[in-house]
Amino acid sequence: MNAIELASLLCSRLCHDLLSPVGALNNGIELMADEQDPEMRERCLELLAESAQASAAKLKFFRLAFGAGGGFGEEIDTREAKTALEGLFGGEKKITLGWMVSADKLPKEAIKVLLNLALVAGDALVRGGQLDVGAERTGNGTEIVIRAEGPRLLLDPNLRQVLERGATGTVEPRAAGAWLAHALIQEAGGKLQLSPADSPVLMIGAAF
Repeated sequence: MNAIELASLLCSRLCHDLLSPVGALNNGIELMADEQDPEMRERCLELLAESAQASAAKLKFFRLAFGAGGGFGEEIDTREAKTALEGLFGGEKKITLGWMVSADKLPKEAIKVLLNLALVAGDALVRGGQLDVGAERTGNGTEIVIRAEGPRLLLDPNLRQVLERGATGTVEPRAAGAWLAHALIQEAGGKLQLSPADSPVLMIGAAF
């Protein structure tokens, strides 16, 4: 896969995830234009606020996970990454985030890997659950561990393959984050480990 294909995948993933909240905003505005009942108008405003918040949260996450990190230095405050994850998964309150990151700052590439691996693991929690994110600096670089556990855990085999081997054929937009994480780890000369497919808990570890 070349850079153009990766950029297309990232754009497709971003558009797919924003379609729902932005569409809800549009529908809410149309309802507001015709609604005269004060209680219904208030409810419409609440829905508009929720949709706007969801859109902003997704944009904040994808800016850090996929973007060039404009406005930041070579390192990013890990609190920014935590806030981005809380915004992405906290809205529906289906996923509980456990944050175990000791460093105050991490390199941009490490933040991207952390967020994209967390995105993959969070998507695997079909019915919600616990998502734990850990990271620390080492003498040789950064180590990241992602743990996901829930009533229904499903990591698509294609996503697993992309994480382990990169893009070896056609890659769907939802695998964009997995491909980017794999590419960044490989570029840094690091390695990624995954728990077995039949494990009741999903563990993703990266050292680079």
